[in-house]
Amino acid sequence: MPIVSLSLPDELVKSLNQIQTSLGYAGRSELIRAAVRLMLEDLKEKDALSGYANGVLLVTHDEANEEPITRLKHEFEDVVKTHVHSKLSRTNCVEVFLLQGEGRKLASMAKTFQKEEKLRSAKLVVF
Repeated sequence: MPIVSLSLPDELVKSLNQIQTSLGYAGRSELIRAAVRLMLEDLKEKDALSGYANGVLLVTHDEANEEPITRLKHEFEDVVKTHVHSKLSRTNCVEVFLLQGEGRKLASMAKTFQKEEKLRSAKLVVF
């Protein structure tokens, strides 16, 4: 098996260690392989979307990072039917986007939000 080196911020390493312990992974490599498999499966699901679809995109972020939300929301306004913003805590926010339209466009929106470094998480649920 090839060895791949990567650099991670201390906070992410701390989180990896906590997940490794709580879920019982034998090591960080095993945990990272599982995470990559999940990401690949998620990408495969998005790439398979076609035709008309409904979905919900959940996005979490620090309140100081509102700019990407506004910019990206306008980029995909043709599929955003409703958008709700809520503060989870003093500095943590969640955005809920109700989406309707071409499945590939919903997938593209989710991928775009997931690539944005200033956002914590973005998860698309299609129905």
